[in-house]
Amino acid sequence: MPSSPHALAARRHWVFDLDGTLTVAVHDFAAIRRALAIRDGEDILAHIAALPGHEADAKRRWLLEHERALALASRPAAGAVTLVRALAARGCRLGILTRNLHELALLSLQAIGLADCFAPADVLGREDAPPKPHPAGLQRLAERWATDPSRLAMVGDYAYDLACARAAGAQAVLVNLPDNRWPDLADWHFADCAALMGALDGTPDQPP
Repeated sequence: MPSSPHALAARRHWVFDLDGTLTVAVHDFAAIRRALAIRDGEDILAHIAALPGHEADAKRRWLLEHERALALASRPAAGAVTLVRALAARGCRLGILTRNLHELALLSLQAIGLADCFAPADVLGREDAPPKPHPAGLQRLAERWATDPSRLAMVGDYAYDLACARAAGAQAVLVNLPDNRWPDLADWHFADCAALMGALDGTPDQPP
């Protein structure tokens, strides 16, 4: 890693949320809830998991096709490609922890040109570990990488990502929001991935 005063610069293990973090956020969760007859604010995955089998299966099929279309149309978030490729070039271990399905996460990474930066086994979807904010996905990656979860940095754009990191003992890094909405959960906040890259490189005009 280059010399930088930022505390994150020494991190060698990075886990990213996908939708809204490495990709431009396009999910309209309110519309998804309306289509699936889910109450406003209710967790979509938890709602489906609690349904009887036939009803749950029907809603999962609808959600899969909706998310597949979004995955194929994914666009990279500001600075995401540069950040991930820079970390990969420095020999960092890179993983994905998403509430999307594994196969759709791989489609999104292909669409934004970053599939070669992540080993498929290091891309964990909602079928691979309990969905965030549960910390099991981060713990699984730490075990796979033979390191302690405290050595991981989890980068995301939502409270679930930050709470997952906090529960696992990892560093919680919030990006792609102008303000830190969850100061009790985020260890670090950056406007976007480009600002995070600037901090890691020690660029003077990028805040810690």
